[in-house]
Amino acid sequence: MEIVFLILLVFVIIVLFTAFVTVKQGFIAVVTVFGKYQRILRPGLNMKIPFIEMIHSRVSIQNRSVELEFQATTMDQANVNFKAMLLFSVLNQEEETIKNVAFKFLDEKSLMIALTRTIEGSIRSFVATKKQSEILSLRTEIVMEVKQQLDHTLEGWGYHLIDLQLNDIAFDETIMKSMAKVVASNNLKAAAENEGQALLITKTKSAEAEGNAIKIAAEAEKIASQLRGQGVALFREEVAKGMSQAAKEIQTANLDSSFILFSMWTEAIRHFAEHGKGNTIFLDGSSDSMKRTMQELMSISKRTNIVTLEEPPQ
Repeated sequence: MEIVFLILLVFVIIVLFTAFVTVKQGFIAVVTVFGKYQRILRPGLNMKIPFIEMIHSRVSIQNRSVELEFQATTMDQANVNFKAMLLFSVLNQEEETIKNVAFKFLDEKSLMIALTRTIEGSIRSFVATKKQSEILSLRTEIVMEVKQQLDHTLEGWGYHLIDLQLNDIAFDETIMKSMAKVVASNNLKAAAENEGQALLITKTKSAEAEGNAIKIAAEAEKIASQLRGQGVALFREEVAKGMSQAAKEIQTANLDSSFILFSMWTEAIRHFAEHGKGNTIFLDGSSDSMKRTMQELMSISKRTNIVTLEEPPQ
């Protein structure tokens, strides 16, 4: 009896231990009965029928990531190397979705092979319609195209594509060198064009400045010539007035004109000696010449008086 009791006690203990199941957070357990789907167990402590209900698998409902490396060919036969990061998760926590995820593929390895090959095929088919010069600028378009094509397929598997990042897009070494040469030549061309434009602007501004300088100088020369002409005219007018006044005073004082002329002649000689740069000065100092000069001054004085009398009163 004691042996039977011990056996029953051990059996009860085993049954109790196998009847309780702990499911970790982030997972959902799938229960089968004799190999057929029965139900799911949520995170926490759960109960099942010992020896009848079995845990078939534990499905992760957390986000999962995988890195991909593959090669694609463009329309113009250029090989492009891709490095991508795929982020996906179970579509939702509904029982039908969990059942689909648990039984759609044989194992986890089969799922990853199908998922990565589907991603690669979508990218390759898109790249095959583009030229190599377009690929680098179509990173966002490639991701959107792949997500659009894969969403329906992954939903049938019970998964959802969260994000696809193309971390690196590189061409073969030969193509990279040729592209670098093209970029360098374009930069040199742009630099030459900019330098030419800068030189043209400099020459244009220099010509404008030179033209403005010539215009200002010509205007200044014009004004200076006018002022010099006015100064000469005023000088001549004042000389004429002075000589005329001197002639009047000589006539009024009944002075001998020869004495006045001799004085003027000596003053002229002194002025020539002080300011002249020549070595020889020729002057006519005869009395006849002085008288003739005095007569001319007197005639100028008479003409000035006549003009003054003819001027209308202001």
